[in-house]
Amino acid sequence: MNQKTYEQAELTTGNAVCAQCGTTAEGTPPTWTCTIAHGTRQHLCDTCTRANLRVIESHLDPIPTR
Repeated sequence: MNQKTYEQAELTTGNAVCAQCGTTAEGTPPTWTCTIAHGTRQHLCDTCTRANLRVIESHLDPIPTR
């Protein structure tokens, strides 16, 4: 399977809204997580990122072994 699962992130000039809880922040804080879900970019605040860390890690591509 050779599916593109990410794109280069662009800086956000407007407000970021957490896809989980709806918290709004000016710009995109460096502690927030940016994910691509169903082809759309979503942001998660640091609280929601911590709460969903195991789910996020389970979706990461495996590191190739040498």
